[in-house]
Amino acid sequence: MNPLLGKNMKDKKHSILILGMGNDILTDDGIGPKLVKKMQETLNHPQVTFSTAALGGLEVLEMIQDYDRVIIIDAIRTKDGVPGTVYYLTPAHFKETLHVSNFHDISFLPALEMAESMGISVTDKIDIIAIEIVEDLTFSNDFSPPIAKKYDRIYLEVLEKVKKLIQTVY
Repeated sequence: MNPLLGKNMKDKKHSILILGMGNDILTDDGIGPKLVKKMQETLNHPQVTFSTAALGGLEVLEMIQDYDRVIIIDAIRTKDGVPGTVYYLTPAHFKETLHVSNFHDISFLPALEMAESMGISVTDKIDIIAIEIVEDLTFSNDFSPPIAKKYDRIYLEVLEKVKKLIQTVY
């Protein structure tokens, strides 16, 4: 069992999953998991489960099934993006995020469609909070200087958005 999970998997009904996606040792790519780990220390809600993953596509379906709402926090690189910008996306935007679009598997949107056809219970309340990054190919536990400089502001912005999303459920 993932040590970040806040409750047993059988308790997923009527709850929210906050999922940080990315690889902690690939510079800025680890921003999703690092934000979720920090958020878990400050955000205490009985219906919220925290988890991290470095995968996408079909593998994520098992993690998110049966939750009422899923909030994915991930890195993104856009053509003209400003490092540290926080975007709020829906499944229609999945092709833009690093992990929700997986080159080794099917991307997340087709995986969601497949889940529906297979009768796998996946909520239609999926929110993506994506942070514009600079570097995702260099091995490092540290963020690139532009992201490191803005990390505290990014964290506060993401935390406030997550709190608002949780309040819409409860």
